[in-house]
Amino acid sequence: MATEQKWGRKESIIWPPRGFYYTWGAAFLALVFAVLFIYVRFSFGLGPLERYYLPSYLRSEMTIRPSAKFQLLYVGAGQRLRLALPDDVKGGESPQPSGKPLPMEVSDKARTEGERLLIREPERIYSARAVHQFLNQYVYAGTGVWALFSLQVYFGVSAFLIGVPFTLPRDIKRRKELRYGRRLKGPYLVTAKQFNAAVMGDGIGIQTEDIPDLLRIPARAENQHILAIGDTGSGKTSVIRQLAFRVQERDECAVIYDPAGEFIRQFYSEIRGDIVLNPQDARMPYWNPADEVEDEPEALTLAESFYQPDLTQNQFFIDSPQKILAYLISQHPKPRPEDLVQWMSSKHEIEMKLKDTEHAVLVDQTAGPQRAGVLSSLNKIANTLRMLPTVADHPVAEWTAKAWSEHRKGWIFLTSTTTTRKAIRPLHCVWLDMLVMHLLSTRRPGQKRVWFLIDELATLQKLPQLHTALTENRKSENPVVLGFQGRSQLETRYGNDAEAMLSQPATKIFFRTDEPRAAKWISDNLGEIEIERLRETHYDGNNKGKNFTLERLREPLVMPSEIQGLVDLSAYLKFGSHVAHFSIPFVKLEDKYPDFIRRKRPEPATPSTPPVSSETESPVSVEQTTGEDLGQQVA
Repeated sequence: MATEQKWGRKESIIWPPRGFYYTWGAAFLALVFAVLFIYVRFSFGLGPLERYYLPSYLRSEMTIRPSAKFQLLYVGAGQRLRLALPDDVKGGESPQPSGKPLPMEVSDKARTEGERLLIREPERIYSARAVHQFLNQYVYAGTGVWALFSLQVYFGVSAFLIGVPFTLPRDIKRRKELRYGRRLKGPYLVTAKQFNAAVMGDGIGIQTEDIPDLLRIPARAENQHILAIGDTGSGKTSVIRQLAFRVQERDECAVIYDPAGEFIRQFYSEIRGDIVLNPQDARMPYWNPADEVEDEPEALTLAESFYQPDLTQNQFFIDSPQKILAYLISQHPKPRPEDLVQWMSSKHEIEMKLKDTEHAVLVDQTAGPQRAGVLSSLNKIANTLRMLPTVADHPVAEWTAKAWSEHRKGWIFLTSTTTTRKAIRPLHCVWLDMLVMHLLSTRRPGQKRVWFLIDELATLQKLPQLHTALTENRKSENPVVLGFQGRSQLETRYGNDAEAMLSQPATKIFFRTDEPRAAKWISDNLGEIEIERLRETHYDGNNKGKNFTLERLREPLVMPSEIQGLVDLSAYLKFGSHVAHFSIPFVKLEDKYPDFIRRKRPEPATPSTPPVSSETESPVSVEQTTGEDLGQQVA
């Protein structure tokens, strides 16, 4: 049954308090405890005569007059009376000629000495000092009034002091709420310790300077991926490196895109069976793209990773090389990389391979510009494939993403050098896409979980399978950790899909960014809060006074300027409705392994086949034309 929406807040009737109410409450409770302890001491710790004389004892000590009226007690028999002492009385009741009965009676000891009566004399004037000395010496055994109840008072003061650390911060918080407002809705900005308690973090974590323990996210959120954004040098790579350490401690697998060689120097282990995917590195095993596929439709997925769309190029000259390459690598027997290079380097070889197939029309000799454009686009990856090691280089070591996804032994490092990064980039995209595709199946018992750690995502070309990895890898329990410098980099690569890809990671880590639009986007991502604030107005005139009103405001939890002003190694971590501000320590790590070992390439026995002739079939500008149009533009 729907309930009626109620506007306003009942607590606004008593909020905001303008005093230290919690502290005053603690003082009141301490006073109650002190009175209770004094009452217990009075009722059970003092004798009957001490209880009776206590008001007179207090008055005789505190009065400033030399004399005052007192009523003393006497014990005796007949006309023989003397002042009563503590041993002369016990609990009970003794009727008096006038007034209320006494709450005591003659003790058994006094009765054996012949005492029978306990009498309260009428009020008489005595020297206050003399009465005080008598009571102090004979009734209270030299114990002063303060000494009688000092312990109970100390108990009350202790109760107050124990309560102050709890009440004073709350009062200070309320006082701050008066000035800055109190949160009504929106995310919470918390410390690292509060974040762990709020989200019940029990999963992978980050070592911070704020708490001795790790700043952790829930274990259930690991498969929902992690995003790290920040400028160069802000600490993005350091956080991803910490996550790699946690993965290593768990003995899980990792696929690390490491263009700068920062991770391989720390985490590479030959004993573990790690793989280095860099065709220029001596540790690179033999890899044949044809071994990754079984048929032409499956090969088309691999071909899409090799040939990426270009905004300045017609889509026809992207799709056509993809189809041709998919057909070539799905041949039987399976071609080797050097075979593919040879075919792509010769237009006659391509014609022979595509003869009598549906792809032959794409390189038909009658369509000069179209043929030249397709062959030129197809030949783009020839240099990349030529870099791959041959069987002669690695007669034993052979690797495929499909086989590795099955047994998941060791880590995979996708590395490059500054000079070869552009040439190797298509291979990195293919390997990452193949790994994602083969790891999408549900993880079987005994198989290790695989973490994808992709730092500097912008240095890669578009990964067709990345969107799939972010949206479907959660089911296969293979978390993805993405690191890049700004949202615009992802939008440039993935267009409209960037919005959905940015929304998939449940855990987002934001470092400093100086770009205003990026800082505004991060601020919006962290969220806004609605606050209620007290507004105080002073006015003069005949009726001087103050006026208090409550106003509601919406403000960003973190302003864009705060994002731009973050120091290095300081960031905000968002998970759900909680945002933690933390700083990570700077740790200078010692390199353990080389990041690059150059592979020795054997000298070719024969000169390489010259590239496609460009006398009559040179590539032409094909920005907005189709294949049929080009076929009609033969000069």
